[in-house]
Amino acid sequence: MIKTIKVMLCPNNKQRTKLFECAGTARFAYNWAIGYQQMNYEIGNDFLSDCDLRKILTHLKTSNDKFGWLNHYSNNIAKQAVKDACTAYKNFFSGIAKYPKFKSKRKSKPGFYADTSKIKFTETHVILEKLTESRKKSKQKFNAVKLAEKNKIPVNVKYSNPRVTFDGLNWWISVGIECSGSTEKPLNEGIGIDTGIKDLAICSDNCTYSNINKTKAVRKLKKKKRRLQRKISRKYNKNRKGVRYCKTKNILKSEKRLLKMNHRLTNIRHSYLHYVTSEIISRKPKFIVLEDLNVKGMMKNRHLAKAVQEQCFYEFYRQLQYKCNWHNIEFITADRYYPSSKMCSCCGNIKKDLKLKDRTYICDECGNVMDRDYQASVNLKRYKKLTV
Repeated sequence: MIKTIKVMLCPNNKQRTKLFECAGTARFAYNWAIGYQQMNYEIGNDFLSDCDLRKILTHLKTSNDKFGWLNHYSNNIAKQAVKDACTAYKNFFSGIAKYPKFKSKRKSKPGFYADTSKIKFTETHVILEKLTESRKKSKQKFNAVKLAEKNKIPVNVKYSNPRVTFDGLNWWISVGIECSGSTEKPLNEGIGIDTGIKDLAICSDNCTYSNINKTKAVRKLKKKKRRLQRKISRKYNKNRKGVRYCKTKNILKSEKRLLKMNHRLTNIRHSYLHYVTSEIISRKPKFIVLEDLNVKGMMKNRHLAKAVQEQCFYEFYRQLQYKCNWHNIEFITADRYYPSSKMCSCCGNIKKDLKLKDRTYICDECGNVMDRDYQASVNLKRYKKLTV
């Protein structure tokens, strides 16, 4: 089992500049590979593998002066970027993803690959490859970038797919580490979980987790965000020159503040999701059943779209799934059209005229009165017996 660890970096100004240059090298190689594949297709030739493209790029670096600047950076950055471009094409051919696009300097997320054999970790630093070209010991210290957390990444183990990325504020490094999974099989009763907007999760064992977005702290932060957005909009209109907008230093400062606020809101939500999922897993159930929500369809409702987006349903699903794999818990996804909310948990009668505003379920057949969301979680728990 491979676990991924992500740690924030604390580079100095010179290291930060070099990291951006490495990210630019990866973007250039990716765009070159996509452009070469398109040109090759227009001529009428077959799709080139990443191995062939890397050989062509290596030849260009030695023979063409225009590509000579690539020699100042790690060879593995460009090689992996070419491989990523070919993988994007393969995913398109197999129908997994859309047609690959060129990466924009403004819109794409800066990042690059670090070679598994060259990268080294200490308790406090990560040593990257070729941030400096000097071989002097005094200059080699430039390759060591400080980590924000000590002893977070194990030393002297085998690493997989190390990636350095920039999220708009900070640089991060993520690396995969081989770990042994849990062999103990949980014996406690299974849990059905119904997710919603009123509450994040309602479990069949009578545990309810409220919506974090309704708390006073988050509402206060969202209010500050709205005010800052209006302030930036007014500044843009004030500095408008014809059709174009002039970005002043004050606008850039305000946009950075807005970015920090967005990151803070995201971190609060994701931290709460980790707390909820970890608490559910700590009860060690045999299995967990979660409904497959049509989030894309829910987002089309303009009255609920914002609330649905803030709940982060996919992130909740993802965290619960990989934590189940870690702890040897069976994870079951209920069918999207399974009537968990409309079915009576006592007699099995399906109430077809149940509306979203009806928060209490009243069965017409047996007279069962129960909270709508709790009943859905009980029905989801029984879903496992239907699939067996």
